[in-house]
Amino acid sequence: MTQIPNLALPGNPRYQPSALFPLFGFDNLFVTVAEVEIATMQVLGEIEVIPAEDIALLTPEIIQKIKQIPTTQVFKMEREVTKHDIRAWVRLAQEILPLELRRWTHVPLTSYDPLDTGRIIQYLCAYDQAIKPSLQEVIRLLAGLVRKFSATLQIGRTHGQHALPITVGFWLATILYRIYYNAQKMELHASELRGKISGAVGAYNAQVGLKMTRQVDGESFEVKVLNKLGLKRAPISTQILPPDPLAYFLYSATMLTASFGQFGRDCRQLMRSEIGEVVEAFDPNQVGSSTMAHKRNPINFENLEGTWLKTKNEFGKVMDTLISEHQRDLVGSCVARDFPTILVNLCLQLNTLLRKDKKTGLTFLERLSVNEQACEYNFKMNSKFIIAEPLYIAMQMAGYQGDAHEVVNHQAMPLAQENGWDLIEALSHLAESDDEIEKAFSNIPTEVVSLLKTPAKYTGLASEKAMGIAVLALNYCS
Repeated sequence: MTQIPNLALPGNPRYQPSALFPLFGFDNLFVTVAEVEIATMQVLGEIEVIPAEDIALLTPEIIQKIKQIPTTQVFKMEREVTKHDIRAWVRLAQEILPLELRRWTHVPLTSYDPLDTGRIIQYLCAYDQAIKPSLQEVIRLLAGLVRKFSATLQIGRTHGQHALPITVGFWLATILYRIYYNAQKMELHASELRGKISGAVGAYNAQVGLKMTRQVDGESFEVKVLNKLGLKRAPISTQILPPDPLAYFLYSATMLTASFGQFGRDCRQLMRSEIGEVVEAFDPNQVGSSTMAHKRNPINFENLEGTWLKTKNEFGKVMDTLISEHQRDLVGSCVARDFPTILVNLCLQLNTLLRKDKKTGLTFLERLSVNEQACEYNFKMNSKFIIAEPLYIAMQMAGYQGDAHEVVNHQAMPLAQENGWDLIEALSHLAESDDEIEKAFSNIPTEVVSLLKTPAKYTGLASEKAMGIAVLALNYCS
C-alpha cells in the first residue's frame, strides 16, 4: 500500500498554500538535497574520479527514486539509527544506488553543502514559480484599480481626521508603490542567492588535499556542480553559507507582507460602518457573524494585516541566526527550518487577493468596490473647513503681515463652526472689521478665490501621481 505523503508546510496547519507543497511540503524537503548530491556525483564522473562504467549506472530511473526519498523515512532513520539527518539520507540513498556507486554518495561534501544549497534551490523555485507570477498579477490588478479611480474624489486623512482632498486612485497608488518597490527588492535579493560546495569548514580541504579540484574548461569542481543546479557560488563560506543574502531575501518578503498589511489596515478602516467607502466582496453563502446576521466583516482585509503581524515575528528568527560560533554550530539549525513560513505567509496574502469567485471568475481584487456616494458624503462632512491650508497660505502670499495660520485657526474656524459658514465666508466677515485682513483678502487672485470656494478641486496632483505610479508598476510587470 502506497503511503500518502505528508505535505504539511511550516506554520499553522490552517494556512497551507498548495503552490508551495512541491518545495516545502514535509515529505519533499529532501528533494533538493538529492539534487545537490546527484549533481555532485555526476561531476565526480565527469572529472573521472568515478569510473565511466560506474557513473553510467546512475540512470534517470535511479535518480528519480533517490529524489523521491520522503522526509518521513529520513527522520525515522535519523531517530532510530544515525542520529544525523544527512547520514540518514545517505543510508537511504545507498539502498537505492547500485553497489558500485554507493561509496561515492556524499563525497566530498559536508552536510550543509546539500542542505544549504538545497534550501537556496527551494527558495528560488518558490520565488520563480509561486510568488513572482502572483505578485505581478496583483500589481497589474491593483494598477487597474488605481487608474479606474484616479479621479474619484476622497477626503485624505491624517491621524484619523479629515485632512485635504485626494483621490481614491492616489490612496491606492501609495499602496501600489510600496508593493512595487518591495517586489523589486525581492527580485534583486533573489538574484543574489548563492550555493556552496566547499566542504567541512568552507576551505575546500578534501577537494584540494585529495586532488578533486581538476580544472575542466576552466571551471572548478564547485562551479561545475552549481552550474548543473543553475546556481552561482558564494565567494566564500564557512561550513554554512553566509547568512546575509538569504536574510535580505526573506526581509524583502517580510516587507512585502507589510505592504499588503497596510492595504488591509486601510481597507478595513474604510469599511467601517460610519465610513463605508470600500466594500469587500461578500459571497452569497458567506456569514458575517455567528449571531449578528446583518454584519459584513472585513475578514480578508483583517487577514492581510494579521498575516503581517505573524511574519514580522517570524523574521526575528532569521535575525537570531545571523551569527554562529566559529565555522558553524547547530543552534540555528532547528530555527532555520521555520524560515519558509515567511514565504507561506506571503503566498497566503497573494492568494487572498487573487482568489476567484466561482460564479464570475473574478478575483477578490477585481470584485473590490468603492462606494463613491460614501466618498462624496464623507468629503462634504468637513468640506466647509478643509480649505484652511490654501486659505492661510493665500493670505500670506497676498501680503498679510501677521500669522495667517493663527487667524484661520483661532478666529475664522470658530466663527465658521458657530455659524455654519464656509471658512472663506468667515474670513470675509473678519475682514469687515480688520483692515490688515481686508487688505490681504482683497489681494487674493480671483482664480484662487474660486478654488477656495470649490474645495473638491483642491486635489493637487493626486490624479496625475496615481496614473504615474500605475504606469511605473505596469512597466515592471511587462
